[in-house]
Order: sequence, then structure tokens, then C-alpha cells
Amino acid sequence: MTLDIEELNKFLYDANANGYASGENEFSPPQRPGFDEIEYRKGDWLFHDSYAGHYFAPGQEVAYYKDKPVWAMAYSGGMKERYQKDELFTKNTIVFLKKALLEMDPNLPFRGPKKFQYADWKYNSKVKGDTKDFIGNEKIYYQDQLVFEQNFIGGIII
Repeated sequence: MTLDIEELNKFLYDANANGYASGENEFSPPQRPGFDEIEYRKGDWLFHDSYAGHYFAPGQEVAYYKDKPVWAMAYSGGMKERYQKDELFTKNTIVFLKKALLEMDPNLPFRGPKKFQYADWKYNSKVKGDTKDFIGNEKIYYQDQLVFEQNFIGGIII
């Protein structure tokens, strides 16, 4: 099967815009106990996001085409230790993260843009590679203090 990267990018963009970042998604019944899972379907495509934890929440996203896995990303990170256990601050950080994720680059539709700022919040993302094969890191700063950091890696499945 030859995978159309442009079609995959469009689907990933839709899935991410309508998944975790939308804040209006519904969690599907988890396949793995203790995990939160989000699914998004469109035509022959299925997107599955699965993560565990709150302050530090590693997880994985998988895109399927006609029931075959074709793309995956793993991520790990979260609130810096100093801010863990501060529920209100964590909630505000996640609200900002979701705003940043909705500003994703359509050519790199798996995390937020290179830079995004809103009030006292700043989001930075560095990606090496493209949808086919990538590694990256994202950081959130509040009043110029690093409060959240996450690493991610992924690409197409051959």
C-alpha cells in the first residue's frame, strides 16, 4: 500500500483539531485499564490517542487506514516537578496547551506550532523531520518560567 502523505496530513490535522485539543471530545471505553483514550473517525481513517497520568502523562497516537496502522507517535512529559500537585495551575497550563495545539502547522499536524503566545503564556515546539519520520520537543513557559515539557517521536509505519 502506498500512503498518500498529503491525505495523512489532512486526516491528522482533522483528528487533532477534533480530539484532545478540542476540549469537547469524548473518551472511548479504554482498551487498556487506567488509560484515557480518544478516538476520531473519518471515512476509512481512524485516530486513536491513548495516555495515562495527569501531571506527567506519557501516551501514544496511532492513525489507521482501512483498519491497518499506518502512522504512530509516542509522547512523554508534562508538568515540571515544581508544579506537580498544583491542580489549578496544571488545569490552566493544559487549557493553554490545547490553544497552542489548535494552531498546529498543517504540514506538521501532530503538535503545536513553532511558537505561540497568549497573555503570559508561551509555547515553543522544535521538530526535526516531517510526518514520515520525526522527533521533537515542546515547552510551555508561564511568565518566562518553564512549567511544562514533553518529548515526542514518530512517523509512518511500513
